[in-house]
Amino acid sequence: MKFTTRVTVSGIKASKGTLENGNAFDSTKVYVDTDLDDSKGMGKGTASVEYAYGTSDRYHELKHNTFPLECEVELEIVTNGKTQKTVINSLKPVALTKKAA
Repeated sequence: MKFTTRVTVSGIKASKGTLENGNAFDSTKVYVDTDLDDSKGMGKGTASVEYAYGTSDRYHELKHNTFPLECEVELEIVTNGKTQKTVINSLKPVALTKKAA
C-alpha cells in the first residue's frame, strides 16, 4: 500500500564502509518527527522515528538542506505475511520548517 504525505525531517545520516568480515554496507537513515500516542492521555509532542532510505547517495542529494526540513514523501507499507514495516520510497524537500527559518 503506497501513499503520499508531508512530514518534518529532523535529520539524515549516511553510513558506508566495510565490516571486519569483508561485508560492505551502504545506507541512509531519515529521521521523521512523528506524533506521540496520546490515546491514553499520557503522551504529548513528537519523537523522531528512523526510516531506511536507500544508499548513501541519497544522503548526498539532501545534505545541502537546512534541517528540520518539510518534505513530501511517498511511503509504502510492506509485509512478509507476519510483520509489516513502512518504507520511504521517495522524499522531496518542500520548504524549511518554522524552527529552521
